[in-house]
Amino acid sequence: MAGLLAGAFSMALGEWVSVTSSRELAAREMNVERDELAFAPEEEREELQLIYEAKGLTGDMAKDLSQRLVDDPHNALDVLTREELGLDPQELGGSAHVAALTSFLLFALGAIIPVAPFFVLHGQTGVLASIGTSSLVLFGLGAAITIFTGRPAWISGCRQLFLGLAAAGITFALGRAFGVALE
Repeated sequence: MAGLLAGAFSMALGEWVSVTSSRELAAREMNVERDELAFAPEEEREELQLIYEAKGLTGDMAKDLSQRLVDDPHNALDVLTREELGLDPQELGGSAHVAALTSFLLFALGAIIPVAPFFVLHGQTGVLASIGTSSLVLFGLGAAITIFTGRPAWISGCRQLFLGLAAAGITFALGRAFGVALE
């Protein structure tokens, strides 16, 4: 349970930092564009013109459109953010809190599977039940992915099973190496 909670909290905090950092980076890039519009509007207009020419507008049409946009800095910033930075100003990476909570819950959901047998079983019986339950779930998840990938279910199921058991084996070996005992 300690490993489940530690892992879930670690995943949640990592996700929160990732989304928050992504949002901060996007906000900084938007601020750079805002400053460029304020101090070098003609250069920004030329960038917009090139973007629209690359999209198929004639030079005159692209120049006219880019000039109209730069004349309205709010719209120009929105368009530059979308076209130059590839960002949607309304959706700068989602909610860090929702991402953290989702990551926490999904990790905990996955981690409870090998832990659950130990709520009713102990010792070697619990270990075997944990391995068996985890193996079935790993194979099932791998096979279920084939709905999206179109690969044979047994290949994806076996791959997921192998990787999951390998990760569990490495974790077990590290626990033994550091003196953690199953009682």
